[in-house]
Amino acid sequence: MNTLAQSEFGAFWTQVVEHGYLPWVLVIGGIVICSIAKHTSNAVIGVARERTRREIAAFIAEGSMSPDQGEKLMSAGRPRTSC
Repeated sequence: MNTLAQSEFGAFWTQVVEHGYLPWVLVIGGIVICSIAKHTSNAVIGVARERTRREIAAFIAEGSMSPDQGEKLMSAGRPRTSC
């Protein structure tokens, strides 16, 4: 980072603090970070759930598990609703 960019960045944060926008920046930044974290975790959970479904289907196809057992396993971990 060159000194011009550093001075512009410093001037930006100085203005943010002087005008009293810092709490708003922190709140909005927190909301953005929480939103990204929630959507990322939901994506990871969805991938894991789909992988589990495929594995259960493979066990049923090879005959080591009955379809009833597979259905019970699939319905055992239903996602809870969030607020």
